[in-house]
Amino acid sequence: MKKLKVCWVSAGISSFMAGYLAGDVDEWIYIDIADQHEDSIRFIKDCEKAIGKEIQILKSSEYRCVEDCVRTFGGFRSPANGFAPCTNWLKKRVRKEWEEQHKDCELTYVWGFDLKEKNRAERTIEANPQATHEFPLIDRNLSKEEVHGLFEQTFGFARPLMYDLGYPNNNCIGCVKGGMGYWNRIRKDFPEVFESRAKLEREVGYSILKDGKGNPVYLDELEPNRGNMNTEIFPDCGIMCYLAQQ
Repeated sequence: MKKLKVCWVSAGISSFMAGYLAGDVDEWIYIDIADQHEDSIRFIKDCEKAIGKEIQILKSSEYRCVEDCVRTFGGFRSPANGFAPCTNWLKKRVRKEWEEQHKDCELTYVWGFDLKEKNRAERTIEANPQATHEFPLIDRNLSKEEVHGLFEQTFGFARPLMYDLGYPNNNCIGCVKGGMGYWNRIRKDFPEVFESRAKLEREVGYSILKDGKGNPVYLDELEPNRGNMNTEIFPDCGIMCYLAQQ
């Protein structure tokens, strides 16, 4: 049986550095969707040059963007089980298709969980017995901040622009997992995305945000001073995010 060590790159620093530190990665894979900042592809290409290997770019054959998924599903998440159509259809389904094509391989996955994400790493192992899992950042006791510092010391190319704009992760622009502070920042930096998501909320009849009592807070009613992105829990949305939540 052929052995494959695979690094699923999210266009974020942690996943790339995990693959770099792991060494001997056979396949680097990035799942691209239309909502990523355009600078993400620049970062992927710079990563390719740095490691001297191609990063395979996969895309959903059914859906182009988050809004396509939301309209089809009729909402942003299922209140019963937290199902998010964008994560599941644009990312999970694409990974599953890739796994089906490589079902005869012995797979090892490399993940970019950091020192503070040991619980998520453990859940990933339990929920995904189809592969062996490596966590280079945890093995080296590296925090997210230390990983970014190591990247800057090691490589001469720029981080994805979303980091430099102040966002903690290089998620899609207008990530449905963001809080009130995040969305007020999107209102400022990407007003066209904010307006589009606000219209979509009314179209499907569901809000992305809720208040402390579970009541809906629609974006077109969100007060500009609500929330603090620096204190909100805002996970990296990628293959890692889905696996850890299974």
